[in-house]
Amino acid sequence: MRKVLIVILILLLGYFTYQYFDAQQEKREQLIEATNLIEKEIKNVGKLVVTEGSFAQVFTYKNSKQIFNLVEANKKALVVINAKVTIAYDLRALETEVDPANKTITIKKIPAPEININPDIEYYDVSQDYLNQFEASDYNKIKQRVMTTVRQTVESSELPQNAENRLLAELANIYVVTNTLGWTLQYNTTPINSSQELKTLLD
Repeated sequence: MRKVLIVILILLLGYFTYQYFDAQQEKREQLIEATNLIEKEIKNVGKLVVTEGSFAQVFTYKNSKQIFNLVEANKKALVVINAKVTIAYDLRALETEVDPANKTITIKKIPAPEININPDIEYYDVSQDYLNQFEASDYNKIKQRVMTTVRQTVESSELPQNAENRLLAELANIYVVTNTLGWTLQYNTTPINSSQELKTLLD
């Protein structure tokens, strides 16, 4: 009878040992699967997010030059600008760290937006005196003024906010996956508890 009990105890011990290690193996497999899913989502987010806009402006360029303090030589032109503008977030430069042991995803760095301005400049009603004609330096001054003016217009428009919204939408994909799997998303050491809090990353 005693031998039977010993055999039963051994069988029970073996069964529960098997169940324990089987459960641990299943947890490890689930953790690996979750880690792979999160890393895949991060890879999907890693792309160039571009928001485009068009801006048109018109201004008059004038320049006067005194000739021996006797004669004033003038030149002017009507400058028409049609500019294509893009604001891009290169999320391929997004720096993240996956910690399976603590089930955390850490966003360490978000790339800054890149504003690209491609102006199409046309000149109308060009007039110039013989002693003060248009030169390369004039066109350089006009282009610099155009770039500065368009950039200021872009920064005060809705385009930066639209670009930021697209960025947040991409980052929200990471948050949704981590939250669904019971992981924690954080920016450096600050936990992100809702998709709305993602906006704080850009402040």
